[in-house]
Amino acid sequence: MSFDDGSDRLEGVDAGAQGAIDAGERTATGADTGDVPALEEGRYLYCLVRADSEDTLETTGVESQPVSLVAYDEVAAVVHPCDEIYDSADLAQVRRWLVRHQTVVDEAGDRFGTPIPFQFDTILRGDDDDVREWINQEYDTIEPTLSELADHWEYRVEVVETDPVDDEALVQRDDRLRELDAKIGNSEEGTAYLLEKQFDQRITQLRVSRRESLTADLEDRLADEAREVHSLERSPTVSLSDDPADETNGTAGEETLCRLTILAHEDDEGAIGSVLDDAASNDGLEIRFTGPWPPYTFAPELGEDASNRGLARDQRP
Repeated sequence: MSFDDGSDRLEGVDAGAQGAIDAGERTATGADTGDVPALEEGRYLYCLVRADSEDTLETTGVESQPVSLVAYDEVAAVVHPCDEIYDSADLAQVRRWLVRHQTVVDEAGDRFGTPIPFQFDTILRGDDDDVREWINQEYDTIEPTLSELADHWEYRVEVVETDPVDDEALVQRDDRLRELDAKIGNSEEGTAYLLEKQFDQRITQLRVSRRESLTADLEDRLADEAREVHSLERSPTVSLSDDPADETNGTAGEETLCRLTILAHEDDEGAIGSVLDDAASNDGLEIRFTGPWPPYTFAPELGEDASNRGLARDQRP
């Protein structure tokens, strides 16, 4: 089992607690496809934590902005003042912003325990008093969620087949493939073409079935140790890299069988690792494990009907 460098973390940054007023539809590069509402004064939101008015967090945020806590009844928002949405066609710049956003959320988690993280570029219109009013309005969701997530973190798992089974090996294992293979060799061109289509479909069916079986088995075993387990797309949907090679699905010759996200108590990390070590003992499989992270995937939706409260968020696919 290997531990990745955390590049998946940046994918999670864009999937935290949801805002409600869309700050203009954007492309993955940050270019506008719609009008961005004017923002005279706002508070950039990093996360929500269990804290009070006397607590502080000594760090700087996106664009080196000073970060502060805005508290209401033992719940605090980690924020910095802002008067614009962070938008750039420069992918390197966007990545720097994402990394800094994530660093602040990590530091808040280290200081105050598991946070409710916001995705990148979530902004509340107004000043600190407006933030307190918003927390008050959402308190019945925020407070129990912080309690439920206490000491729980998100982990990501990618199962990679480093030496995928080739077609010849599948033929040896499957009666239907052997039958089709024999018929293809003894058929005329037109019939052989149709049989080859059936052969290819059977190969695809067997590969999908194997992948689904391995995924289901791993999910079941992880579910015994974790609070929640969910499947993700087999490859990230957005890349912020300038390197076109990073658009490919891993190393040549490898195949990602599944990607999972897990919500688990920090005391259960060892048990989850044991399950993954056991899975990694299968020949040709590599398990890539990252975490613990703030629970971006498991953050609640906040701000329903919040158009009256001024919560703005940069929408990125």
